[in-house]
Parts: sequence; C-alpha cells; structure tokens
Amino acid sequence: MSFKNTFEKYDWDTLEKEIYKVPPKEVEKVLLKDKIELEDFKKLISPAAKPYIEQMAQRSNAITRKRFGNTIQMYIPMYLSNECQNICTYCGFSMDNGIRRKTLSDAEILKEVAHIKKLGYDHILLVTGEASKTVGVSYIKHAIDLIRSRFSNISIEVQPLDQDEYETLISSGLYAVLVYQETYHKATYKTHHPKGRKSNFDYRLDTPDRLGKAGIHKIGLGALFGLEDWRVDSFYTALHLKYLQKTYWKTKYSISFPRLRPHQGGLDPKVEMTDTDLVQLICAYRLLDEDVELSLSTRESETFRNHSIHLGITSISAESKTNPGGYSVEPESLEQFEISDERTTEQIKQMIQSQGYEVVWKDWSKSYMNTN
Repeated sequence: MSFKNTFEKYDWDTLEKEIYKVPPKEVEKVLLKDKIELEDFKKLISPAAKPYIEQMAQRSNAITRKRFGNTIQMYIPMYLSNECQNICTYCGFSMDNGIRRKTLSDAEILKEVAHIKKLGYDHILLVTGEASKTVGVSYIKHAIDLIRSRFSNISIEVQPLDQDEYETLISSGLYAVLVYQETYHKATYKTHHPKGRKSNFDYRLDTPDRLGKAGIHKIGLGALFGLEDWRVDSFYTALHLKYLQKTYWKTKYSISFPRLRPHQGGLDPKVEMTDTDLVQLICAYRLLDEDVELSLSTRESETFRNHSIHLGITSISAESKTNPGGYSVEPESLEQFEISDERTTEQIKQMIQSQGYEVVWKDWSKSYMNTN
C-alpha cells in the first residue's frame, strides 16, 4: 500500500468541477465549524471563498499563534550542485540548458558554511540537481557528515531516493526531506518532465511513503504553482498530507508554496496564481491543519512576505542564493531561478521582530510547541 492507492480513487476533472461549483453558502457553513475536514478544504480553496478571505485570515492567525506562539523559524538553502540529468521545462538546471555546471568541493562547502554560520543560521537546507554519478547518495552523505557538527538541523531537497538510501542519510544526521510533486496532473507532469529519472511520476509520488518507512523526522510537501490549476493541485497535496499523517503519524510535515519564477529557458505559467489566491490557500491550509508547518521562500516579494507571517506562515528563508557557491565561492554561477525578496538576513530578522514575533534559528524545539 502507498499513497498511489488513495490517489487513484480521485479524478482530476471531477475534483475541478466540484471545487469551482461550490456556492457561497457552503463556505459560510464551513467557517462555522470547529473541525475542518478534507471535503471542507475544497470549499475553502474555491472561487466562492474569496469574499471570506479576511475572516479566514483572522482565524488562521489565531490558530497559528495558539499552536506556534509568536515565533517564526528561519532557514537557509545551500546549493551543492547544478548538475542534472533531467529535462524540466521550468528549471534553470535542466539538462538541455547550455550552462556551465558546478559541484562544490569539500573546501567550497566549508567556505559556504562559514559564511552561513556568520549570518546566524542553525537550520540548513542542502539542494542539488539530479546527477547520480556526481551528486548521488555518497556525495550527499559525505556533505552531511562534513557539516553536521555545525547545524542543529540539516534538511535536503534532492532527487527522490530509495528507502534504504534514506535510512543511510538519516543515520548520518539527516533531519528532513523536501520533495515536491510539482503537479499531481499526470499528463501535465509528463509534459514538463520529458526526459530523465524525474519523468517517472509514480516513483516520485511514492517518495514520501519511502521516507515515512525510513523513519524521517519531517517531510515537506508542495506543488509548483503555475504548471496546472493551483486549486486542484492543492487539494491533492492536502489529500497526500492527510494520508501521510495517518500512515506515518510519528513524522512531522510542512507545506511550501512555490510559484513559478523567471529562470534560464523560462516558462510562462499555464494558470496564474495571484497574491490574493496565495493568501486564500495559506489560510485554507491552516484551517485544515493547525499542526502543519507552512513555509514561504524568497520567491515571494518583500511586501507579500511582510504580511504573510500574520496569515499562518511559520517558517521563511532569507538571503537565499539558488546557485552552487552563491554565498561566497562563486556568486556569479547560474541560479536555478530568480528570487524576489533580496533583503539580508538581518533585515528580515528586524522585520519579524518589529511585528512582535521572535526569530527561531533552528527547526522547532519542544519548548515552542503547545501540545495542549
């Protein structure tokens, strides 16, 4: 058994029709409920819910403060390599882009880490393309071994791996894995992943199951908004989340909200997701699940991120570089995508504190979690 069994019980076109035909009175009924269910989530992400966003935002803020307190976690990504054997239409690292490839050496990794530690971070996200011979499990494990004494939490966003490979990395100190399905629409997925191991939709879909079986502490989920209808993709992500929480109940979960950003070989969004749409979605997730962590990256603008921490967001990145060596080794190497919020870590820290929140530099410790 895996999520695939649950996934195949649902039909994309049917879900799309259900979401778009929700009447306003159904949204009102949902907002009167104490416990929001998965079927209710459809109504909260529907076009009919737009007039109720302010009400949703107030409730989302109250739930988040109750569960996480006045805290915002900060993390930083570190790109280890831009080498990749996949063709992905939306990514600057895609194999068909004629760019100079780079993979960090031990000395370069430590130089990047020294810079990141000076900024104050204790939670790092390691990122690579998919190139099994160059940046396979042995390289990733070595990188974790190299830096684990310097960070309380090490997460990765790399190619999907087998269960035993995840177990190997966990034994080396891996804390969390982010793995986005990109889109749950199988035909669209194939269009955007025509070549490489990533073109295997089912293997990617089952990745969180392998992580759960391996005993990972936290799994990050998400869809890349712009490839397909964000409402339907978000429902499938919520469906995936609820399945995983029930099946691997000892594991923690997070949701991210990446929207397409400019990159080498650029791709225009098929479906635009407006700022208002993203606010609606963030609040809908918080109303569905008070425990899930909601993360927002530097893909988003300064203005949006300034306001997002009141909506239900619990973690954000800052001063991100999306190229290998981008912090100190080779700042001009090609980025995976352009960021939008270019403020320094100190500026983000001051912004958070000015709004009455405390900055948390590592992943959530028990002292910040209200278990009542």
